Amino acid sequence: MRNLLPVFMVSLLLAGCGQSEAPVTAAGEGQQAAVAEEGALVVYSARKEHLIKPLFDLFTEQTGIAVSYITDSAGPLLARLQAEGENTPADMLITVDAGNLWQAQKVGVLSPVNSPVLTANVPVHLRDPSDSWFALTIRARTIVYASDRVNPAQDLSSYEALAEPQWRGRLCLRTSKKVYNQSLVATMIAAQGGPATEAIVSGWVANLAMDPFANDTKVMEAIAAGQCDVGIVNTYYYGRLIKKQPQLALALFWPNQIGEGAVGRGTHVNISGAGVTAHSRQKARAQQLLEWLSAEQAQVMLMELNREAAVNPRVAPLPDMLAWGDFKADAVAVSEAGRLQVAAVKLMDRAGYR
Repeated sequence: MRNLLPVFMVSLLLAGCGQSEAPVTAAGEGQQAAVAEEGALVVYSARKEHLIKPLFDLFTEQTGIAVSYITDSAGPLLARLQAEGENTPADMLITVDAGNLWQAQKVGVLSPVNSPVLTANVPVHLRDPSDSWFALTIRARTIVYASDRVNPAQDLSSYEALAEPQWRGRLCLRTSKKVYNQSLVATMIAAQGGPATEAIVSGWVANLAMDPFANDTKVMEAIAAGQCDVGIVNTYYYGRLIKKQPQLALALFWPNQIGEGAVGRGTHVNISGAGVTAHSRQKARAQQLLEWLSAEQAQVMLMELNREAAVNPRVAPLPDMLAWGDFKADAVAVSEAGRLQVAAVKLMDRAGYR
């Protein structure tokens, strides 16, 4: 990708080894945990079990260090860490979206890590300025369109252009309640300010073909069914859906590639990432796991598990991801998505984006 096959592709999840796995009902509905072994690293993960367990199993096989884990949504895990304080058993937090990682650092549940390995493996704009968290995968949030009804060369250009009248009744979006859209709008605020961004989001709302969907897959299914013609999704959702249904007339378009200033800033990218907890009793081994996850072997596994891109610039993308094409990524520090998240939520609410 133009300046990205080393960086989406800045580069365009994660994984417990315990004695057994069982539902945990006391701490949250749907939460799962591996039974902790004596001395095992404990990871709180907002990534689902099938995206983290294979990595933790391999780490244990290679190092002899057992890993136990609890999975839940990002918000409950952060609240749990805050409530537990210095008594937390957690050594690492893995979560999705830079906004969630920024919030974890802000409330003091993560500890800065001084690691030449992580500095070499994770580009500077994909980690916390104080090195309290590090990206592990990259996902672009880009435009998806009906390839049998939309001419990308003539019809598509930028996120902003989706607010134009030609898309009236043709746009599908995921709910604004999801952090992925909050981070996209936050980086738009960083690029062009609040008033301009609010006008754009209001235009998106005016162009909606139907109420926002619960997830990106439903957005793409609606486009494929002819209910709308264009939407905004994370690339890995597209990769998973097309792998299952390659006949779907859907394609990706990389917005904001041409022009000066905000309009040419590049496609929005976000991350999943991790940090060592502030009250970990095994910080050296937790750092070892974090470094291992940023190295080549684990980065390839992360791509294979969920079609997210490696952050490590030495790791090439998978062939099917290469087929999506080259693009320029927005180089804004992903921490801005967290800093401006509250402003983005308020803006979307004023614009009527639900």
